[in-house]
Amino acid sequence: MRLGDLADDLASRDSLVDIAGRVTEVSAVGVRISGLSNWLRLGDFVRLQGAGESELAEVVSIGRDSIFAIPFGTATQAAINMRAVRCGPPTILPHPSWKGRVIDSLAAPLDGAPLAQGGLKLGRGAEAPKALSRARVSQPLNTGVNVIDLFTPVCAGQRVGIFAGSGVGKTTLLAMLIECRQFDTVVVALVGERGREVREMVEDTLGPGMQKSIAVVATSDESPLSRRMAARTATTIAEFFRDRGENVLLIVDSLTRYVHALREIALAAGEPPVARGYPPSVFADIPRLLERAGPGEGGSGTITGLYSILVDGDDHNEPVADCVRGVLDGHIVLERRLANANRYPAVDPLASLSRLAHHAWSGEQAKQVATLRRLIDRYEASADLRALNAYRPGSDTELDTAVTMVPKMYELLKQSPGTKSVPNIFQAIQELFGPAGG
Repeated sequence: MRLGDLADDLASRDSLVDIAGRVTEVSAVGVRISGLSNWLRLGDFVRLQGAGESELAEVVSIGRDSIFAIPFGTATQAAINMRAVRCGPPTILPHPSWKGRVIDSLAAPLDGAPLAQGGLKLGRGAEAPKALSRARVSQPLNTGVNVIDLFTPVCAGQRVGIFAGSGVGKTTLLAMLIECRQFDTVVVALVGERGREVREMVEDTLGPGMQKSIAVVATSDESPLSRRMAARTATTIAEFFRDRGENVLLIVDSLTRYVHALREIALAAGEPPVARGYPPSVFADIPRLLERAGPGEGGSGTITGLYSILVDGDDHNEPVADCVRGVLDGHIVLERRLANANRYPAVDPLASLSRLAHHAWSGEQAKQVATLRRLIDRYEASADLRALNAYRPGSDTELDTAVTMVPKMYELLKQSPGTKSVPNIFQAIQELFGPAGG
């Protein structure tokens, strides 16, 4: 065995042998390091050691003579000739006692108490379970949100996107979904969240449910590496509890800010932008993260994934929304016009879709929902007609039913956090509509 191979093997086993290089260039976004090109892989960590405290950086580009790394801190203290030591790929050691805790993207505690470490080391870039070894999704969930349980039912192990512009109730809807009692563990990734809202989310939104929850936080002022790592760390923790046989709810709020972090990192590494400023690697990374959620292999639990997507300028066809929608098992669309009309949750039942709804609906319920969608479509299409006072009852029986009953249904579906859901939404609709609801 060559000396270099021996040193590599020893370093990979956390021995006393360090493999180090030197910083040769410092820029606003990262550092260039020489002497480590043969020892590193993309995604590995290096530790920059100076006179003061050391800091971590992640390798994002490797050249023949140097590598480019981005520090985790927002204000790097890197300097020319600073020593850079290889640390290997990032791993975490999840433990069941992490429930009830708030941690950062590197799995360090943010709530002051020490964090126990488990005995199983997990990488943060794990592969999704093999397609044919995964269990099938079939168990419907009662989310407690009437409009979702009626039009876009969710099953255990399903991955759903919540698409919304800013300020239309996305976070409030997530708070309502967190209250679902059919999950053993809840993992929440707050990616790029406002710092002032983190404590509100932990204390108010999670509230009593915090005892079964883990919050992974990377606020908007943290580096793009931290924001990206928060979603990956949360997914790895969810996988740990899924493999223990638990049913896990994974919430990433928001996936858009995760994608923005990917874009910043890729552009810093020199990738060209190809679609509205997004480099190609962004669209390859999105399915790698999303596919890790879902049902596990036979005998394990499930990860039900809820991902919020902040659509730019309320454009639901922009590149990120388009890519995400093609990977997920359903999408819930929040519309600003509904929020402006004080209809919360502002879910548009005509634009929203659950690809696994057939597991939750009986044949009769599927017919009922189809009828309701048709009536809503007729009602909304007649808005201009009614505004001009040109609508005349009696000329169209279905439109008459829509004009009479759809506003009553909208009132029934209005809901806010803390409001009790209707025990059986299909029965309530049946009672409200009578023959029209059937």
